[in-house]
Amino acid sequence: MTRAQDSQPSYELNDPLERRLQTRRLGQIIQVQCGVLLLIGTQTLLAQSWFNSALVLLALAVVMLGQQLNKRGATDAAIVLLLVSLTGLVTLSLWFSQGLYSGVLLSYPAILIVAGMVAPVRLFIGLLLAMLASVAGMTYASLSGLLVFHPWPIGVGRMINVSSILVMCAVAVWLLADDLRRTLLRLQQEIQRVKDSEASFTHLAQHDALTNLPNRLLVSDRMEQAIGQARRYGKRVALLFLDLDNFKTINDSLGHAAGDELLKQVALRLQDSVRDMDTVSRQGGDEFLMALSDVDDLAAVSAVAAKVQGRLTQPFNLKGMQIVTSISIGIALFPEDGDDFETLLRHADMAMYQAKAAGRNAFCFFDAQMNAVTRERLSLELDLRQALLRDEFVLHYQPIVDLNTGRLLAAEALIRWQHPERGMVTPDTFIPVAEQSGLIVEIGEWVLHETCRQMMLWQAAGLPRFVVSVNLSSVQFRRGNLESLIRSALDRFGLQPGCLELELTESILLQDSEVFIGLLHRLKALGLRLSIDDFGTGYSNLSYLQRFRVDKLKIDQSFVRRLQGNAQEQAIVTAIIQMAKSLNLLTTAEGIEDEATRQLLAALGCDQGQGYLFARPLAADDFRAFVAATQVPA
Repeated sequence: MTRAQDSQPSYELNDPLERRLQTRRLGQIIQVQCGVLLLIGTQTLLAQSWFNSALVLLALAVVMLGQQLNKRGATDAAIVLLLVSLTGLVTLSLWFSQGLYSGVLLSYPAILIVAGMVAPVRLFIGLLLAMLASVAGMTYASLSGLLVFHPWPIGVGRMINVSSILVMCAVAVWLLADDLRRTLLRLQQEIQRVKDSEASFTHLAQHDALTNLPNRLLVSDRMEQAIGQARRYGKRVALLFLDLDNFKTINDSLGHAAGDELLKQVALRLQDSVRDMDTVSRQGGDEFLMALSDVDDLAAVSAVAAKVQGRLTQPFNLKGMQIVTSISIGIALFPEDGDDFETLLRHADMAMYQAKAAGRNAFCFFDAQMNAVTRERLSLELDLRQALLRDEFVLHYQPIVDLNTGRLLAAEALIRWQHPERGMVTPDTFIPVAEQSGLIVEIGEWVLHETCRQMMLWQAAGLPRFVVSVNLSSVQFRRGNLESLIRSALDRFGLQPGCLELELTESILLQDSEVFIGLLHRLKALGLRLSIDDFGTGYSNLSYLQRFRVDKLKIDQSFVRRLQGNAQEQAIVTAIIQMAKSLNLLTTAEGIEDEATRQLLAALGCDQGQGYLFARPLAADDFRAFVAATQVPA
């Protein structure tokens, strides 16, 4: 208890605001005391009460000294001096005057009121105990006959004394009440400020800082409420996942400030496209959510989605430019597609990516097949990450032969996945997943090193040298370390660059940048061979055949398999072969499965071929046996 009491004065001393208030209150009280003492002193002089006059004069001196101490900042010392001295002087006046009959007795409560306003707790208690002891002493002295106190007649002097003390008490009480009112006002203002701050923090925690739209936390809460209402009344709720098309291009070309401004304008248009009962939320980046409650049917949801797309196809004004964008929307419905916010969000996200895949600026409803496909893809991607660590990939090699002589000229390395549960998985199944996840880079690096390692083993076993081709992904070109990777593999296994052929797709050649062209020229200068795989199925462009210095065109098997009895397919294949010859390029036909097709291709002038007619893709040991039984050019 003592520590708690002692801490209060220390706290007040260290609080600048409380210190200023204490000093101001003490100054006001001293001024009132001076006036009261002057009035009482005048009355005692007129009454020729010299003892009391001396006490009043002494009290005035103490008050004036306290005033000086207070002005100099020694407020605590001034308080102790004033309260203790005045208590002592009042006690003297009582003992040597009328005792408890004196009106001066009213000074005790006045002093206690002042002490309660400005003094520490210990001083207040000390004064109170001293006053109680004085009263008890005078009572004992009177009862025991040690002193005899006689009341003075009631007159003007007593009235002046009592009135002066009452005025001082009234002023002290008024000052105390005024301080309480001010404190209460400050407290109310502080409470209001805290409430405003809490409201602001709550708003910030539930809204996006850029667009001021509800964030995921708030839309999740509103969505759960809407689902609860829909479950109770048998209604539907729709969750729309919206993603701006080509936002990155706008953001990169015009700057992030323009991108932020676009997002703000998009947010306003989205809000204008729905009812007040619906919620528009920013998920993050260029992604938004719409929660539509009390939905009647799919047509109503489709109408909202179409309205949103129509609003966003109108031009935006950014930096004095007219910017046109579009949006892809995925839609999930309660209760068909999920019964909670997280499930609906996940399914709407899947549907949005389906809309992106359908050509963008479209909306798509979720169906269960999407979920199954996504789960299968995620499972396949997880297994792919483990396949490299578990050494589950193998290479098979398909021979490439001369269509006229049947001699073995080269081979194409084809990856297979020996899955512990799925069995042998073909590239058509896992390569698209590997490209989307970025794992194709690590897989491609493994293929390159394994191909070079196997060629080294074949050459060490005495097999003649021949070319082995490997397929490259566009992701490997974008990674930027392809040249150093190939150099490292050739050096590690001691191979000549001419033994390795890189198969490129037409989509890779569409990059057509200075960096890409420079990379191809360096690979050619290294001594590697370049071929275009599946020629004619992509963006065929005659100009890049010479610019990129390719050596061979591989005619896609879709043309080869329909070659017999199809004049149009024969015309296409003939055009490819003749164009290649005019550019001094070799041609290889893929997917040859019968002798008639081989003879027709040879007659058309095709140089090389591969397919089941000659051999299926073979494991390394089987391919070695095939090579030993086949004539290979020196």
